[in-house]
Amino acid sequence: MSFHEVRFPDAISRGARGGPERRTQVVELASGDEERNASWANSRRRYDVAYGIRRADDLAAVVAFFEARNGRLHGFRFKDWGDHKSCLPSGTPSPLDQPLGTGDGVRTAFQLAKRYASGPQFWTRAITKPVAGTVRVALGGTEQLSGWSVDTTTGLVTFGSAPGAGVPVTAGFEFDTAVRFDTDTLDVTLDLERLGSIASIPLLEIRR
Repeated sequence: MSFHEVRFPDAISRGARGGPERRTQVVELASGDEERNASWANSRRRYDVAYGIRRADDLAAVVAFFEARNGRLHGFRFKDWGDHKSCLPSGTPSPLDQPLGTGDGVRTAFQLAKRYASGPQFWTRAITKPVAGTVRVALGGTEQLSGWSVDTTTGLVTFGSAPGAGVPVTAGFEFDTAVRFDTDTLDVTLDLERLGSIASIPLLEIRR
């Protein structure tokens, strides 16, 4: 997968629309009952960033970014302002925010993840694009200021020494979503006041 480790302009992404998408098959039976089956194990996020363009300079920035990514060819980072932290959007990430696993005395690598819970049900999302300088890690509830590293291109946390057996591994962080343009064409309109606009600029999350 070709991916550029650059982020879509924040000033434009702040006005984007979109969020998670699920794929569910619903079959209505002859009795009127229905059966539902999930086609996807994980959700996939879609966005439209056209709503974030407020002036001609924004339009120029999007066109330049689009050309540099060769349309749909190269992926890039995108800040989802409604979901970009291990905690609530109004909070500050804590090293206790999200469980990454439990030490066994052998394993040294743990994938960053975010858990979405409601009642007893939850879904865990792998976080592959953490923001550099924001990751905090704890072992057994105690923040670790050294002895570990994080790969900001994969979200993998690696310890110099394996956490002891039964020790909870947790982390807090900010993150971006890996996306690509979902079009190879930008339909630009330039009106008489020289204010540019684009009807739609769809982005699609890259899951692999």
